[in-house]
Amino acid sequence: MNIDQIETSTKKLIDSLKGACGSRGLGNSGDEYRIIVQMFLYKYFNDKFGYEAKKTKAFGKRLSEAEKWDEEYDKFTEDEVQDLFDFLPEATPRLLPRHTIGHLYNAQQQAGFADLLDGTLLEISKLNEDVFSMVTDDQSKIEVFQAFTDVVRNKGERDKFALSLVQELANPQNNFEPIFNLKYDFFSTMFEYLISDYNKDGGGKYAEYYTPKAVATIMARMLVGDDEELRGVSCYDQTAGTGTLLMALAHRIGEKRCTIYSQDISQKSSDMLRLNLILNNLVGSIPNIVQGNTLTHPAHKDKDGALKKFDFIVSNPPFNLDFPDERATIAAMTTRFWAGVPNVPKEINPDKPKMKIYLCFIQHMLNSLKENGRGAIVVPTGFITSSQSIEQKILSRVVDEHIIYGCVSMPSNVFATTGTNVSILFFDKRRKHDKVVLIDASKLGEDYKDGNNQRHRLRDFEVDQIVNTFRQQKSVDDFSVVVDFDEIKAKKYSLSAGQYFDVKIEHVDITSKEFKGRVDDYKTRLSEQFKTANKLDKEILGNLDDLEFEK
Repeated sequence: MNIDQIETSTKKLIDSLKGACGSRGLGNSGDEYRIIVQMFLYKYFNDKFGYEAKKTKAFGKRLSEAEKWDEEYDKFTEDEVQDLFDFLPEATPRLLPRHTIGHLYNAQQQAGFADLLDGTLLEISKLNEDVFSMVTDDQSKIEVFQAFTDVVRNKGERDKFALSLVQELANPQNNFEPIFNLKYDFFSTMFEYLISDYNKDGGGKYAEYYTPKAVATIMARMLVGDDEELRGVSCYDQTAGTGTLLMALAHRIGEKRCTIYSQDISQKSSDMLRLNLILNNLVGSIPNIVQGNTLTHPAHKDKDGALKKFDFIVSNPPFNLDFPDERATIAAMTTRFWAGVPNVPKEINPDKPKMKIYLCFIQHMLNSLKENGRGAIVVPTGFITSSQSIEQKILSRVVDEHIIYGCVSMPSNVFATTGTNVSILFFDKRRKHDKVVLIDASKLGEDYKDGNNQRHRLRDFEVDQIVNTFRQQKSVDDFSVVVDFDEIKAKKYSLSAGQYFDVKIEHVDITSKEFKGRVDDYKTRLSEQFKTANKLDKEILGNLDDLEFEK
């Protein structure tokens, strides 16, 4: 079975799991994504455990030569199971013999099958809680699996529902083992497909934002050079979402050379980020994934209570979000939010938030960078030319202190969840840059159809064009400009490339005869327009004369 076949069969597995949910009235519900993600992760745990168990010196031959490794594993004694666990790599999920998909499948005639599935998942969670559990900002544990079959309200249907899910997982065509050596390449594609239906706009007060892969790639490549050797670095996202930016950054640096830290207020996004880390061989970073409010309760701190500093920070924060209840708490932290906090609007419309929360996240990012740290953040393009108070304080600081070293304005509609034009700011606290590269990429990209929606995307060669222009600090007509900090100050701290482009006036040589012909043509057209205007004037006046007063 080749990679394309495995990818096709895995997508069919995801679709079939969604179909099982849809047949029970759970399609597009708030519970569907949780069920799909948990079942996909259970399948991953099962196959990863089997894959690693077959590689152990003590038990590998016994398991790999068996017709079905899970049936052979059922014969293990308790001591043999514990010995096997000792031989497994630390990041490998642990499963007891009764936890395998094969064991569950063979128990499908058992009464109360839904309870059996729920119980199995909860036992796996407990067995693996030290490695795979996340925490909230108050240090409450969020385990990797939760019971879920009770979402089917018809008790008589719960066993059938649970059985249909396990049957899909047990299908021999759905086997992850052949592609574990591919590391993240395969599972990155699967992750995107898995969550494609759950990253839409309209997620309530805290809607998840999915950063396009092209944008994530640009941010990672500009922050990290192709040949830069980095080891033991920390990577942080204060509004991590599902982790697209962090994954791109980790892949650019090297998964074994960095540690991931994140925080996000959404439990759904945090669950997906954990899955992303598991699928991308970054299990060791799961304890650093926190679900909570970054602004009011920043989770990552040093022993003295100060904000933890990071080598790299990436962020695509929500732009507008009304937070009247937390505003006073945030504003009281004057050291963290030195430029100020947006005021509460007179009228709050849940559908049209007005408080510019991204301004708080920019300040938090700058405070969280090490003195040799680098960061990139997505902002509304209006920010880069704004003269309003908070915006100006931030712009003047990053320019005056030579922290900003680049700004890329992106094409419209490149983000599926927002029609707002966006730009990416690049910070470097090493202050090694004496020039700033400003790029106007608004004319790049192509339109495409995403269902019934019209979208826009950057192509690979355009991503290369942006990155190479940025790194080489090239000025290209109507595309990029390289300016020093004094020039930016003279332009009132504007980071818009267009304001620095030379105004070019093209001169075309013509003969006196051509000149006279053009003037005569203009006169003829103007005369005709004047005649039409006079005719309309008379008609209007005539219509006014015909008006009569009616009692």
